[in-house]
Amino acid sequence: MGKPTGFMEYKREVSGVQDPKSRIGNFDEFHTPLSEEKQRQQGARCMACGVPFCQSGVVLNGMVTGCPLHNLIPEWNDLVYTGNWEQAYRRLTKTNNFPEFTARVCPAPCEAACTCGLNDSPVAIKENEYGIVEHAYAAGYAAANPPRVRTGKKVAVIGSGPAGLAAADQLNKRGHQVTVFERSDRVGGLLMYGIPNMKLDKKIIERKIRIMREEGVEFITNADVGAGPKSADTKAGAIKAADIMKQYDRVILACGASNPRDLKVPGRDAKGIHFAVDFLRSTTKSLLDSGLADGNYISAKGKKVMVIGGGDTGNDCVGTAIRHGAGSVIQLEMMPKLPDERSEDNTWPEWPKVCKTDYGQEEAIARFGQDPRVYQTTVKEFLKDKNGNVCKARLVSLEPKKDGKTGRMVMAEVPGSETLREVDLVLIAAGFLGAQKSVADAFKVKLNERTNVDTAPGRYRTNVENVFTAGDMHRGQSLVVWAIREGREAAREVDESLMGYTNLYVQ
Repeated sequence: MGKPTGFMEYKREVSGVQDPKSRIGNFDEFHTPLSEEKQRQQGARCMACGVPFCQSGVVLNGMVTGCPLHNLIPEWNDLVYTGNWEQAYRRLTKTNNFPEFTARVCPAPCEAACTCGLNDSPVAIKENEYGIVEHAYAAGYAAANPPRVRTGKKVAVIGSGPAGLAAADQLNKRGHQVTVFERSDRVGGLLMYGIPNMKLDKKIIERKIRIMREEGVEFITNADVGAGPKSADTKAGAIKAADIMKQYDRVILACGASNPRDLKVPGRDAKGIHFAVDFLRSTTKSLLDSGLADGNYISAKGKKVMVIGGGDTGNDCVGTAIRHGAGSVIQLEMMPKLPDERSEDNTWPEWPKVCKTDYGQEEAIARFGQDPRVYQTTVKEFLKDKNGNVCKARLVSLEPKKDGKTGRMVMAEVPGSETLREVDLVLIAAGFLGAQKSVADAFKVKLNERTNVDTAPGRYRTNVENVFTAGDMHRGQSLVVWAIREGREAAREVDESLMGYTNLYVQ
């Protein structure tokens, strides 16, 4: 703890943001990082607690608090304060393979658990994570570092999202020959096509992938392993699971939770109703291919847009639709609005259940003059015009009620609350249901009742010999930081199965 009085001398500061009205004119990242001096001051605010809740990654009241990767946060905060940037990078990457990703897209459960936040504001941990990794790239010590010795073992990783990449990175560092198969045309999975460019510039992903290639990881794109009924990319070539099993000593399935939750109401078959993932993917692909000049994306320009779902993906849809030039945007949320401040039964260090206005909602307020979110509301029916296009949505209000059979609180329809809303583009952002069955069937792995790949608790080995799993395909839809942790832990289990022991570090 380099400065014992730092938390009293300095206030929390975070990166600046570009004005919403100006940033919606492009798809660029819009945060201005803190200066090195400010980053060091934030490091000085860290109290080096005897019990560092920030790195705990434990579940309290059904919610995670602290970093699931158990990042050594007090250590590298102090190293930032003292200006020892290279050692800070070494400590940061000891537990996190991709701080350049998490520093941009993680919701920071570490900050929610920071002891400074108990009576004041938390340390700006994400700002320091960003500063450490970007300083490393600028200074050259984030360069490729290939393993000196190879084991002769071959591992196939199916899926190049954060879990697959983390597993591949760990196993390659151990000296195994790793090949990553990606169904789409670019590496990154959720990071590439599920998160908009303004949250995570794709050049950041490509920068890391170049380093992984230099370190010896092989990437094969347009590879539809298991050959599902509908590829994510029409150019994807089918690869038989049996061939993968023959050619590799171990296989890790990290294909994500790729089945979007649908909305089963009358009129759902109308034209103009899309899953959020298809909308976001089409925009990012067209942006990368041609700067949107090819027009090969689901356009919201001039449309009356309705986003169904109040989570991060729904917010991303709002921000993307506004950048398209949408005529109007509303975002439906089934649940009641969260309080603006912690309630008495939501005490620190639990995750704060408070209302957060994210970047997309900020932009909607700036563009249209009001918050796009409509709470305790859902769609009861979609109406079509004569050409089969969606033209209206029948909405209904909801209220919390106790279910007479289970005793649980449910959101029930309010009688007589129906209204009609004009709409010509609907984006369903209601989450995902589990692993794609065609991939599971191709490798003959069992699914559990949640349609995730089944394993023993806390383990990653499937029912099929030499086949492992990790990430959303294993635990269900979750955060990028959880996917990285799963990839690291799966890699450790694979390494042990190959070598009889493992020295891969997992906190």
